[in-house]
Amino acid sequence: MKMEYAIIEASGRQFWVEPKKFIEFNRLILKIGSTIIIRRILFAKTKTTTHIGQPYLQNILVKGKISKHFLGPKVLVFKMKPKKKYRKKIGHRQKMTRLLINKIE
Repeated sequence: MKMEYAIIEASGRQFWVEPKKFIEFNRLILKIGSTIIIRRILFAKTKTTTHIGQPYLQNILVKGKISKHFLGPKVLVFKMKPKKKYRKKIGHRQKMTRLLINKIE
């Protein structure tokens, strides 16, 4: 039974994943090239059937490989109080991990 796509929960967010696609989420403390198995599958679709978890599916796994660690886009935070000469500009770049989805089984 070959899965077309699945919806997983990782890093506090939900992601639509397909085989041979990348997803990016908050940094995992694992080495590049290591394999990861995700068991928090909320929804899975094959060509003929759909599987809906309540809250998770028990018999479906997503296997992936960590391809790189990087910094996300810069987010600027600007604080200002009018007429008080208070201005504060702060930048932040979140540490991210890119995961290559190998297969959904």
